[in-house]
Amino acid sequence: MRIGFLGGLSGRVADLGIGGRNGAILAVEMRNRQGGINGRAIELITEDDQQDVEIARQAASRLLAGKVDVVIGPMTSAMALAILPQFDAAGVPLLSPTVTTNALTGLDDQFFRVVAPTAAHVFKSAEYHFRENGLRRVVLVWDLLNRAYSESWAGDFHTAFVALGGEIIAEVGFASSGQSLSALAASILAEKPDGVVIIANSVDTALLVQQLRMRAADLRIGTSEWAATERLIELGGRAVEGLVVAQYIDRDSTAPAYLAFRKAYRERFRHEPGFPGLTAFDATNVALDALATRSDSQTLKQALLAQGTFAGAQSPIKFNASGDTQRDTFIAVIRHGEFESQH
Repeated sequence: MRIGFLGGLSGRVADLGIGGRNGAILAVEMRNRQGGINGRAIELITEDDQQDVEIARQAASRLLAGKVDVVIGPMTSAMALAILPQFDAAGVPLLSPTVTTNALTGLDDQFFRVVAPTAAHVFKSAEYHFRENGLRRVVLVWDLLNRAYSESWAGDFHTAFVALGGEIIAEVGFASSGQSLSALAASILAEKPDGVVIIANSVDTALLVQQLRMRAADLRIGTSEWAATERLIELGGRAVEGLVVAQYIDRDSTAPAYLAFRKAYRERFRHEPGFPGLTAFDATNVALDALATRSDSQTLKQALLAQGTFAGAQSPIKFNASGDTQRDTFIAVIRHGEFESQH
């Protein structure tokens, strides 16, 4: 039995893709040690989309040609929009650990996800920044290369923040390839904001925060969930101290299933799973559970929807009729080189 994994395993988003791949590997290895599915071993085939639309489509074609039953991924919204038509045509489910764009909400297609669309959770970030962080005049800075995600997040944050009484004084899109982050930082600060919220990957976020802090050491800065990997702290160093970071993971969770997963992941890969490892582990187990319980008369999509609710390492995963789910988001602040949960 074959399943696929598709994500960015190289380039600026590699921390997201590698964490996701490792979570999928761990889930498959654990299931194979338990006898696989109905006595059949599971083979995981991985592909690197390089965060490039054409490369992603070619990788998707290879996975489908390899007769996979399901693909875990992709890890970014832009890639999901690019390849979903191929999976719809083939009748093969695409089960994403991390894609949250509103553009894929409520559709009758082959797309499933184990995180909620941005409209369901971004208000929590807006409320924290307004009520706890004291922000009133904010510049939103967002990544143009994953526009399907960042535009959704920015739009939902804008709506929620303004409804609370705040003001979005500017929205700045940027593409990391070739653009000077120094010049970007200067243009952001020219707007004289009391806060900046960055919607980008961990690498670009860390580097941009460094540029902003060089010019305005006390500026209050926040990020979306996309940046919330260990790479953000590793690259950002002292500059990211005090950064407010939205999270898909409750890092203080004492759920036995999560503690067991985290221990197994760290032993296997020698680093923290973060949110990509956790959500990919969940997504892979959802797929494997559905494959194990599917009847001969069911497609995998039908099996996923028929079962509906699956166990997750931190919380249950319950799909609605269009393959969307609800998952909480959490707020952390980086202090002393660690994500400190704000419960």
